[in-house]
Amino acid sequence: MNDRVAVVGGGPAGLFSGLLFARAGVPVTVFEKHGDFLRDFRGDTVHPTTLDLFRQLGLLEAVLEIPHSRIDSMRIRIAGEVFAVADLSALPFRERYIAMMPQWDLLKFLADEGRRYPEFELRMSTAVTGATFDGDGRVDGVTLASGERFPARLVIAADGRRSVIRDSAALPLEDLYAPIDVLWFRLEKAGAAGEDLTAVIGRGHFAVLIDRADYFQCAYVVAKGGRTEIDDAGLDAFKADLADLLPELAPSVARIASLDEVKTLSVRLDRLTTWHRPGLLALGDAAHAMSPVGGVGINFAVQDAVVAANLLAGPLALGENPDPLLHRLQADRWRKIVRMQAVQKIAHERLLAPALAGGDDLRAPLPLRVLSRHRRLRRMAGRLLGLGLGHETITSPDAGRRRP
Repeated sequence: MNDRVAVVGGGPAGLFSGLLFARAGVPVTVFEKHGDFLRDFRGDTVHPTTLDLFRQLGLLEAVLEIPHSRIDSMRIRIAGEVFAVADLSALPFRERYIAMMPQWDLLKFLADEGRRYPEFELRMSTAVTGATFDGDGRVDGVTLASGERFPARLVIAADGRRSVIRDSAALPLEDLYAPIDVLWFRLEKAGAAGEDLTAVIGRGHFAVLIDRADYFQCAYVVAKGGRTEIDDAGLDAFKADLADLLPELAPSVARIASLDEVKTLSVRLDRLTTWHRPGLLALGDAAHAMSPVGGVGINFAVQDAVVAANLLAGPLALGENPDPLLHRLQADRWRKIVRMQAVQKIAHERLLAPALAGGDDLRAPLPLRVLSRHRRLRRMAGRLLGLGLGHETITSPDAGRRRP
């Protein structure tokens, strides 16, 4: 049997797991179908728990050299009234903030760090078309678009919410349904006042502003399938609605030249009910697609990678069969995933859906008003946001083969 681990997908789960396996002395090949990491829908939120993982690897100072902004509190404006909703100042970390870091820069950093290990290989522009199976039905490798068959001791499906590997291996998927989609576009800062707001809700409209130093990346939330209505109404109507929601950014809104600048992310909320089969393990969005609510996608994916390496890297480095251990990742992560997706679903149904429905009676719900008045509650909310439902510790071995 080939000793290599094949990781399909060069996102956070794929590259972080590849880095940890190579660090433990396990030969690993990461396949990324694109030629670079630039995407319209890469998340930017690197939470304190993930920053702490970089600290454990001795990489925190280096990763913080990537240009980024920091969020240590969150505010939301609803129908013109501003509410403080989270305060991260009480987190049990030195980094008590969320780093808003372009994911393509973070992925390049992980790829460069992975290449410091002789066991790490990254194949860009290499599409994987499916899994291969031995005579007993065990996954024993992958097939590439070129026709090449790549044998592997273990295949890790980290190829996102439309994973071809999980489909070819017939892993069972449960659709939880997300009633929203997100439109992504940029708003220049030049000539715009711009408040220090995280999110803005108006009658029938909802937007999140991501500060990228010289511009805002805007996530404009619409009802599922709402892009069609926007296209039908046209650019002027879209800009009028957006300027009404974000009057302080109206000069920047006016600069949007075409709806072609507005990209659509079809939001999914789902999870595999079984994350593994002999020879195969799913991580990140391939195992559980998260909603953009809370910006937790990167962090849950990276924590999956950490737990997978904690469980498997040592045995794989010794040449042992990983199959008896594969179920333990899901057993460890399942409750945290289910609970966070439940929180996201509540946010969809009780906050976003009423806001997008419009009407003249839009008001902040009572729990939000209470939260805004009490700092202790805001710190509790910040703890939930910053820590999620727990954080992981890296216990996978370090073979000491990192090049200077």
